[in-house]
Amino acid sequence: MDPAQLPYIREGLLYLVALILSICVHEFGHAWVADKLGDPLPRSQGRVTLNPLAHADLVGTIILPLVAFMSAISSPQIGMRILGWGKPVQISLSARSMTRKISIRTSHALIAIAGPMMNILFGLVLSGLYFLLLRAGRDSLAQVIGGIVTMNISLCFFNLLPVPPLDGGAVFGRLLPRSAAPLLDLLNRWGFMILFVLLMAPYRGATLLSWAMWPAHWISSQWLTTLYLWAA
Repeated sequence: MDPAQLPYIREGLLYLVALILSICVHEFGHAWVADKLGDPLPRSQGRVTLNPLAHADLVGTIILPLVAFMSAISSPQIGMRILGWGKPVQISLSARSMTRKISIRTSHALIAIAGPMMNILFGLVLSGLYFLLLRAGRDSLAQVIGGIVTMNISLCFFNLLPVPPLDGGAVFGRLLPRSAAPLLDLLNRWGFMILFVLLMAPYRGATLLSWAMWPAHWISSQWLTTLYLWAA
């Protein structure tokens, strides 16, 4: 092994662990809100926990991130190439089980948006660590933590894209009037294909998804720059 690769490997392993924790936090958010709304299924399946094993998906949390890690092991931007997802939280909301006087449509939207919001909360906690590391002069480690903050902001933004089966699809469905049901049916039917096109279709040297994610990267950059100036 080339000794020059060791810093990238260490950084990649840290990003790998961070991704697993970010996925865990995201899925916990779904399960926790569903539990608070009266849905007994997430708790019965052991999902109302921060234990990563409860939320790990064999392909999305283990195989795909490891493959991405190994394929980008010598890249200085290795962390940006590690992607993944967790095991979806199953819900079984019904009017009989609900403990809050809100509609089932609204409940689904609240459960959906809880995952991305947990990523923002996790990003804010890590932002505090980023700030403290900068003040302590640990700039190299702070840069890695800043990358994980960016990861969580990106996870939030990606999951809020208004395309089923992403969380944003459920939120978008709640915002639309009931008369738009045919449009929602169309999105539910072709959501995976839309995501595939966004992921694979080239556009100006990148993919459509990369361009769609530009606001998340801009927000991350502005936020981390602000923290850096505060810490100076």
